[in-house]
Amino acid sequence: MKTDNKARQRLDRVWLSEDGCDIEEFRVEVERQTNLADYPHALACEKNVLIYDSASLVSACATTEGRRAVLAEICESLSTGPGVAVFKHAYADTTVIDAASGIFDAIIEEQHRTNSGGGDHFAKPGANDRIWNSLEKHCLKSPENFAAYYANAMIALVSEAWLGPNYQMTAQVNRVNPGGASQAAHRDYHLGFQTSAVIEQYPAHVHRLSPVLTLQGAVAHCDMPLESGPTLFLPYSQTFVPGYLALKRPEFRAYFDEHHVQLPLENGDVVFFNPALFHAAGSNRSVDIKRVANLLQVSSAFGRAMETVDRVKMSAALYPALATLTASGALSTAEAANAIASCAEGYSFPTNLDRDPPIGGLAPKTQAQLMHEALAGRWSEADFRSALDEQAQRKLS
Repeated sequence: MKTDNKARQRLDRVWLSEDGCDIEEFRVEVERQTNLADYPHALACEKNVLIYDSASLVSACATTEGRRAVLAEICESLSTGPGVAVFKHAYADTTVIDAASGIFDAIIEEQHRTNSGGGDHFAKPGANDRIWNSLEKHCLKSPENFAAYYANAMIALVSEAWLGPNYQMTAQVNRVNPGGASQAAHRDYHLGFQTSAVIEQYPAHVHRLSPVLTLQGAVAHCDMPLESGPTLFLPYSQTFVPGYLALKRPEFRAYFDEHHVQLPLENGDVVFFNPALFHAAGSNRSVDIKRVANLLQVSSAFGRAMETVDRVKMSAALYPALATLTASGALSTAEAANAIASCAEGYSFPTNLDRDPPIGGLAPKTQAQLMHEALAGRWSEADFRSALDEQAQRKLS
């Protein structure tokens, strides 16, 4: 009998089920209050959501010790804390945002004209306009604006805090038009995009792993009062391990509908959140606000991103823009590094080790390292493109 009990306990530890999700256990997890004193770099806490002043965080990162402290605080705020934080005025100069908005508008207009573009995972067809892979499309349309946009210190800081170095940026623009209905509450990629039958096949440790492989963010491209429907969040819901299965159940969806929180955003604010946080885009009840956000999905170097991105093509387009902007002083070395991190591949693998062996180290040179080397050496555009293509060919089987 004792052996049977141990076997049952092991099964329950390793295999999670939709039927085993307990709403009362969930309440214990989420019905907590954030103590602002635990987050000394935060400006405020509103509706259980941490608010940071971006300029203050940049100042706090001036020293190595200060930066490590900020990274640690952001990491814990997203893991064991409320799971969501707003970074006010991440773009102090919103002309960069406004120029990007113009680029996105032109892409959406072209999608309408050609009847192309895709729908949303979690909203009714026609409720919004979506630009898939806005990262690559943005870079190829305007490398100069892309460089200034992704040079942003907050994007790089929070991505590193959650994922470490060599993260992989992807992005999708979401425009919710007046009258657009809210999304269904969900968790995000990876496990969040699977059915219960599939999710139940993954052992519990994979349920814990999935959230640390990606980071979700949203750059506000306009002022977003509550009536425009900024994202709905349920703080602390990311800590409930069976949550990928729980959201399939009506009692959990009803709890989200009753207890979610929502904060207004300003043009140039950025919100980041744990991908396991229960969330959903809100209903746009405004008359004339087209609510536009660039949704950032940042992947760990060790994970698989959701979208295919041609980083060779992007790097070739971005390099001459970066060379000009850094030479003129329009971008600092650190800002250029942030832009490179959002464009080029920062991890050495997978590769073909016969043709691309690790010479002088444990891993072959990355695409990002090649771009840094080219900028430092002031290579011509032609020389960089040649080296980039040769590197890409070496990685093929």
